Amino acid sequence: MNFHSGLRVELIGAGAAVVGFACVKEVTSGDISHLERAISIGVVKNLNERTVRLLVALEKRAARRLRERGYRYLCIPPDSDRANGTFISKLYPLITHKMAATLSGLGWIGRNGLLINPVYGPRLSFATVLTDAPLQTGTPVTGSKCGGCTLCMDFCPSHAITGNEWSQGVPYADLVRTKKCSSWKEGIRATSGKPNCGLCINICPYGRNAASALKDRIH
Repeated sequence: MNFHSGLRVELIGAGAAVVGFACVKEVTSGDISHLERAISIGVVKNLNERTVRLLVALEKRAARRLRERGYRYLCIPPDSDRANGTFISKLYPLITHKMAATLSGLGWIGRNGLLINPVYGPRLSFATVLTDAPLQTGTPVTGSKCGGCTLCMDFCPSHAITGNEWSQGVPYADLVRTKKCSSWKEGIRATSGKPNCGLCINICPYGRNAASALKDRIH
């Protein structure tokens, strides 16, 4: 088994649901221009402290294998594990986890602004490792595969989803009105104590079709 395949098998065995490899040389520059590959790691979990620990552990595992081979790397933490003002935090606008995932072929961005995987739907949380290892990369996904489905938009209680269709280069602001979404969530948190909404995740047909398989992995 080559390094590329072995790394994927090891990460999936350690808890990852999906692992993809992307060429990101078009988006990395400056101090990280030499890191032309990205390892996209997704787990089937809500993005909470336990999920962050798992994603960080998977990143460290990938980093250890890269280091053993003499490759350079840079771990970009999960979205909820950011540290403002750090060098890493400045990379988030440059290369997001969603960008790495779409470039590696793991899915597309749905109308709800979330990464949609054909097997797990939007029920994945991601971390990314940049590296100079010459990994074989997947075929990028450049356009939406949501088709005519507008369920997430139709049932969004905050009416934050615009209904626009994603393609590579379309900004997040064209898909989701973040202020409307966050204001609505703050309101239900204050009245019901619920930390989030999640309806756009639960109603997605891709996610619902995989619900039985997800139940086994989550538990």
